[in-house]
Amino acid sequence: MDWENLLSLKRQGDKLKRLRKEQDETRLGFEVDYDRIIFSSAFRSLQDKTQVIPLSNTDFVHTRLTHSLEVSVVGRSLGRVAGKKIIEKHPYLKEVHGYQYNDFGAIVAGAALAHDIGNPPFGHSGEKAIGEFFVNGMGSKYQSVLTEKEFQDLVDFEGNANGFRLLSKSKEGVEGGLRLSYATLGAFMKYPKESLPKKPSKHIADKKFGFFQSDKENFVEIAEELGLISTGKGGAVSFSRHPLTYLVEAADDICYTIIDFEDGINLGLISEDYALEYLIKLVKDNINTKKYNSLAFKEDRLSYLRALAISTLITDAVDVFVQNEEAILNGNFGVSLLDKSKYEAQVTDIISLSVDKVYRSQEVIEKEIAGYKIISDILEVYTQALLRHREGKASNYDKLMIRTLPQLYRNTEASVYEILLNTCCYVASLSDRSAVHIHNKIMGKQL
Repeated sequence: MDWENLLSLKRQGDKLKRLRKEQDETRLGFEVDYDRIIFSSAFRSLQDKTQVIPLSNTDFVHTRLTHSLEVSVVGRSLGRVAGKKIIEKHPYLKEVHGYQYNDFGAIVAGAALAHDIGNPPFGHSGEKAIGEFFVNGMGSKYQSVLTEKEFQDLVDFEGNANGFRLLSKSKEGVEGGLRLSYATLGAFMKYPKESLPKKPSKHIADKKFGFFQSDKENFVEIAEELGLISTGKGGAVSFSRHPLTYLVEAADDICYTIIDFEDGINLGLISEDYALEYLIKLVKDNINTKKYNSLAFKEDRLSYLRALAISTLITDAVDVFVQNEEAILNGNFGVSLLDKSKYEAQVTDIISLSVDKVYRSQEVIEKEIAGYKIISDILEVYTQALLRHREGKASNYDKLMIRTLPQLYRNTEASVYEILLNTCCYVASLSDRSAVHIHNKIMGKQL
């Protein structure tokens, strides 16, 4: 892979090539990507979607929106620092093509801002709940009318694939979705493969999948334009990662490691003294002991350690990225940047404590159980109504339910696969409280 192609400013539908040196510096194309994402309705819905604690009543806890904003800030720093070093190493990028180190920051920030945009309500349990509906629920009966890959799209419903769909899928009168640059879309594509085969290798890019069958053609076009390396075998569609995806992933890893940990402290799930000890181990090489000891309040000490931990991990992640640039460009770097971090042991300790005390807390488990039931019931009602209408067998109740759907999700003339996938994407678009509200109406609990 080469940087000139990877930094493509092309957008879906472009007839002419967009050259970096001809860009308006006051309205740079990569910065336009960020603006389009932040003003989208899909991004706004993240303000009421779970990061860790579903339906939390405290202001301390992060939602997907606050998490995404923080990841984009960390991503921008990662991109700028890495971009400066890449341009120093490859000066032709600036001298011939006009690229600046801030371009890398803008691309990573935009992709990082959108990284959770396709996630369903109720956190990662939302993805599992959609899949469970098709594995063991009423949706299992549709397996016989779908191809193997179409059914796999549903049983392993993936927020990353839904995010790509939201960002790039054409709608009537709106070509190319948000019409982001291919560079930003490429950096967003964390798992550049289709749903089958599952985990064909131990490479991190093969851990999950990044597009649905309905979006395959669009995905391939973007991957080929960027010059991503085809890695699929036996007709399977799979590509190497865009190098900047590693920085997007690192931004997310840094934020959920440190800030989910902080949420656990603020909720009282993790002892503050215990937590401070863990963070101090991570930043012991960089801490200003005099400044730390001058802080009178625990919240200020925690804030200082959090900022220092994030800064420490940013510097380390960029070092790993630059040291492994050749392997990354050749598609041979098979782990995350934090997996190669010199602080890997400290990060693992923090994540393990968060898993034990936060992710598996009673509050999280109870609300995830409710989420499973809510999502299953909504899917059952809407898939049944839409498919009965497709067959000309809709009841009055089915017709009423269809009328409650946004116009985008009412199409009953598409294939069974498209209707099922579209309904899953509708459920994924709901905020936590919207899902609860719709479920209450379906169950007759609210007028």
